[in-house]
Amino acid sequence: MRLRHPSGRIVHLSCAVARPESNLPGIVGQLDTYGAVRARLGVDALGVNLWLSPALAATLAVESRARTRLRAELDARRLEVVTLSGAPFGEGGGELTPAWTEPARREYTLDLARILLDLLDEDAVRGAVGSIGLGPRAGWAEAEEKASAGILRRLSAGLADLAWQNGRAIRVGFQPEPGCVLDTPEQTVAALSRIDKERLGVCLDLGHVARTWPEPAAGIESLTDAGLSIIEVRLAAVPGGTTEAWRSALRHVFGAGGPLTEYLTLRSRVSDPGPDQVAGDLAYLLAELAALGLAPENEPCPAH
Repeated sequence: MRLRHPSGRIVHLSCAVARPESNLPGIVGQLDTYGAVRARLGVDALGVNLWLSPALAATLAVESRARTRLRAELDARRLEVVTLSGAPFGEGGGELTPAWTEPARREYTLDLARILLDLLDEDAVRGAVGSIGLGPRAGWAEAEEKASAGILRRLSAGLADLAWQNGRAIRVGFQPEPGCVLDTPEQTVAALSRIDKERLGVCLDLGHVARTWPEPAAGIESLTDAGLSIIEVRLAAVPGGTTEAWRSALRHVFGAGGPLTEYLTLRSRVSDPGPDQVAGDLAYLLAELAALGLAPENEPCPAH
């Protein structure tokens, strides 16, 4: 779903699928839920953020016919994809492996970038992959930092090559997470100070920001002051106990100063949401965004 900010910029709002899938039929089954949500809301198109397992991503990256089928399934339900989730959790949850010290993490992310290039609408010039980064803080030392820096350099080179071949860019955002190398604003700025800022940046979970950062708006500002792009923002609607901090962070990202990101992803509060749950959460978020002046692309921005 494309929303227009009062500045004139477009923000792509997507719904995140709740669990990773290891095969194409599983993904297609999930699309039925979001097709039903689109129909309930009566919108022309609905964005969906897919979560593909590393094995499925590797398969889709080399099988063009499978990508063509997935694109056809999306089109049939009037769903669009501009972002993919790149967190390689095991099915049903579990620890995040491997960390960004291992080449497998880079290859998984580049596979997702290759897939996303085929799923983007024809008028889209870029997309994004969201990742957790960079690894657990416990045990992270100089050797891990050097290994991660090398992996990120090769990731940037791979993304640059894909952009040169396709004429469209995919960027990767790394999400601060409790217990990870990226956690507080200060840790995130320090860890990402030397990355390729044209292709790599930050993926923010506003729930984490609202719960754990003492001053969410100031923390977000410290990232942008350091030259880091907010590539994607992820959030759950109506976060319990942190509503005001959540709204403060939302205002800072999408307020009058112009949106700090073009990708907003709504994640469900339950593990297997039905159409009613997703539609309800989406309606709540759209109302919050309307209060900030964002409206569907084909509607005028509301006065505020």
